[in-house]
Amino acid sequence: MTDPQEAIDAEAAIRAKERDARVGDRTAGEVQDGIPFIGAGPGDPGLLTVTGKELVEAADLVVHAGSLVNSELLEEYCADAERVSSIGKDLEELVPLMRDAYEAGRDAVRLHSGDPAIYGAALEQMDALEHEGVPTYLVPGVTSAFAASATLRTQLTLNGVANHVAFTRPRGKTLDPEDDHIGEFVEMGDVTTCIYLGTHAVGETMDRLLEEGHDPQTPVAVVYHASWPDEEVIEGTIETIGDRLEAAGYRASAMVVIGDAARKAGYERSYLYDGWANRGSTESEADD
Repeated sequence: MTDPQEAIDAEAAIRAKERDARVGDRTAGEVQDGIPFIGAGPGDPGLLTVTGKELVEAADLVVHAGSLVNSELLEEYCADAERVSSIGKDLEELVPLMRDAYEAGRDAVRLHSGDPAIYGAALEQMDALEHEGVPTYLVPGVTSAFAASATLRTQLTLNGVANHVAFTRPRGKTLDPEDDHIGEFVEMGDVTTCIYLGTHAVGETMDRLLEEGHDPQTPVAVVYHASWPDEEVIEGTIETIGDRLEAAGYRASAMVVIGDAARKAGYERSYLYDGWANRGSTESEADD
């Protein structure tokens, strides 16, 4: 097997010169040859897509994201498959496992939590497999930010409140301080900021926002285990949410939503349902 980093670099070098021939030839919902990288959704088995469900049900090998994927989903849809957790395994273990299964004629799937395109580290696995001659493709999933907005019974974008959405993560081992733009997003005012992988750092993040002079009354909602049976919502503001989350004891697996859309107040009626969308047809009919 080629060293995974060498494989990733080699695939990146190819893409720098030419586009993947499959782009534009295959759609996102199309079942293709190779190993699908499937988004399992935020937790509730019902939020797995129809295509994802069909693929995992037919699989001989399911390499999944451990406890990040609901065990009920695995038991209900993957009962007859060999199930291997990817937790604690590196590319040197995962790539040969999936490659060998594919070359042996087994139906293998890679099951990520949420959507693999958002903080999923899917592409490096896919590139390493492609370099080994194993085709791969993505099957989208429902990301936790969307499950959180559904739980909060709001929209991430609201007319007159939030025109933009930012998916981000806080500084830490993976993200250097200069690459942390949470404060910039909050400062824009009309951005709903969704923080992934940052439950453990909520208090520190809010303290920094206060030090930077952001409005302490800015709404913040934290949705732990969105769509899971033990889901919990903790609401507050930039000033209070750190202490409230610490009291709840959650250090992981929560989506943090900052902005007025989290409180779903003060929005304006959209143009879509005030007759604006039908004005052209109404005027043309009047002319006839």
